[in-house]
Amino acid sequence: MADVTDAAFRRVIAKYGKPDVTWTEFVSADGLIRATPEGKVKLMKDLIFSDAERPIVAQLFSANPEYMKQAAALCKELGFDGIDINMGCPDKSIEKQGAGAAMMKDYANARAVIRAAKEGAGDLPVSVKTRVGYNKDELDLWLPELLAENPAVITVHARTRKDMSKVPAEWSYVSRAVAIRDALGSETLIFGNGDALSTDDARAKALEAGCDGVMLGRAIFGNPWLFAKQPVVENREDAKTIRHILEVMLEHTKHFQEILGDVKNFSIMKKHYKAYVVGWDEAKELRIKLMETNTYVEVETIVSEYLKSLK
Repeated sequence: MADVTDAAFRRVIAKYGKPDVTWTEFVSADGLIRATPEGKVKLMKDLIFSDAERPIVAQLFSANPEYMKQAAALCKELGFDGIDINMGCPDKSIEKQGAGAAMMKDYANARAVIRAAKEGAGDLPVSVKTRVGYNKDELDLWLPELLAENPAVITVHARTRKDMSKVPAEWSYVSRAVAIRDALGSETLIFGNGDALSTDDARAKALEAGCDGVMLGRAIFGNPWLFAKQPVVENREDAKTIRHILEVMLEHTKHFQEILGDVKNFSIMKKHYKAYVVGWDEAKELRIKLMETNTYVEVETIVSEYLKSLK
C-alpha cells in the first residue's frame, strides 16, 4: 500500500510477523525510466529492501510496455525475487496514465505490458494484481485475457473499480476466478484479496474459495504482528502490551527517519500513529500529542514520558 508498506514498515513487519511473501509499495515504471536524476533517487527509495524481507516482490505500474520492460529489468538487477504489475489501483492520477485499474479498459495493452514485464524480468516470476472489472463484473472476459499470458500469480481483489472499498469484498468472485483458471487448464496461481482481517480469516476465506493464497493489505496497518505465529497484541489495555506497541512504533519511526527521512514527509508516520495508538483509555490524548511531532526525537520524548506513567 502506498505510503504504508514502505521500506521502514516492511523492516518492522519482517522482524515481528514475517509473511510468506512481501510486496513493495507500487512504483511508477515510467518514473523509474524517465525521471530526472533527483526524481529517480526518490523513486529508488521505494525499492529499498533488506534480505530479512525475502522473498520480496517489486510492485510496478505502467501502461507503457517498453517502460515496464526496462523497469522490470532494473528490479531484477536490484535483486528482487519477483515482479508484480498493479492493474487494480483506482487512484485517478494513476488511471490518467492508463495504468492501475484503467488497464481493465484495454485488454490488448494489458497483455502487452505483462509480456514486456516478463521479458525484462528474465527468469523472475511476474504476477498481476487486479479487480473483477471496472464498472461491473467482467471476470469471465478479463481473467482469461490475463491467464493467456501465463503470469505466475493473479491476485483478484474481490471488488470492481467502481466499488472502491465502499462495499464488502465478495469472495465468490475469487471462487469464480479459480473455476475459470481450472477450466482453462492454466497453472497460474490465484490469490484472493479483500477484507481478510487476520491470518485465521484469510485461511478460512482461502479454504472456502479454493484459492492458492491470500494477500492481506489494510489489516497490517498498525499491526506488524499480523503474521506472527503466536498472538502478540490481544489486550491493548494491558500496560505491558501498550509498552510493547509503543516501543515498536518508536522503532518504526526511527527506521522511517533513517531510511526515508530525506525524501518523504514525516506526516506519513502520523497515519501510522493513529493505527498504533488506539484501544486503551489514554490513547486519544497520546495521539493528539504525536500529531504535533515532526522528528523521531520529538516522538521519542513524548513516548518516553508516557511510558514513565504506565503502571
